[in-house]
Amino acid sequence: MRSAGFGLEEHVTQDMDAIKQRYGVPAGLDSCHTALIGGYVIEGHVPATDVQRLLAEQPDVVGLTAPGMPMGSPGMESDRPSPPYTVFSLKADGSVAAFARHP
Repeated sequence: MRSAGFGLEEHVTQDMDAIKQRYGVPAGLDSCHTALIGGYVIEGHVPATDVQRLLAEQPDVVGLTAPGMPMGSPGMESDRPSPPYTVFSLKADGSVAAFARHP
């Protein structure tokens, strides 16, 4: 994220479940990292290009999530071929929709 121009401030906590709940990340769509930017929550290994698009378009969503730790996502690269993965948008009513698909 830094290399994409995002400033980062790290907060270490032992209760990530409470953080995810506070910012509307549903169980089953959660991941290892939770970030806040521009009024949105970013959950997991979401590519910087998706965050940039989110901030440019400003859709009516809570944020984005890349559930789990998908191989091939930023920080999860491998020398082996990785399966495609989807980044989802989270809505305040609890619904989700595909936001981006990555090969």
